[in-house]
Amino acid sequence: MSYVKAEAILPESLLKEIQKFVEGETIYIPKKKANYLKWGASSGARKSIAERNASIKKAYQDGHSIDDLVAEYFLSPDTIKKILYSK
Repeated sequence: MSYVKAEAILPESLLKEIQKFVEGETIYIPKKKANYLKWGASSGARKSIAERNASIKKAYQDGHSIDDLVAEYFLSPDTIKKILYSK
């Protein structure tokens, strides 16, 4: 998150109105709900985890045991089972 000087982007009348409530402080203005991204969407983490999970399911279908998958992916047996039994 970067900081922007209010006087550089806001009209003077709006700035004076905001100063009635807060002055000399840093405030956060949230995005509109429509502009929110799901976790990992912008960094690629969501896609990476989906690909890993697909790889785990494929390996299990190909005959690898849960213990094999635990050792290969460094995940707990419960996590592997959650991945395997999810839709």
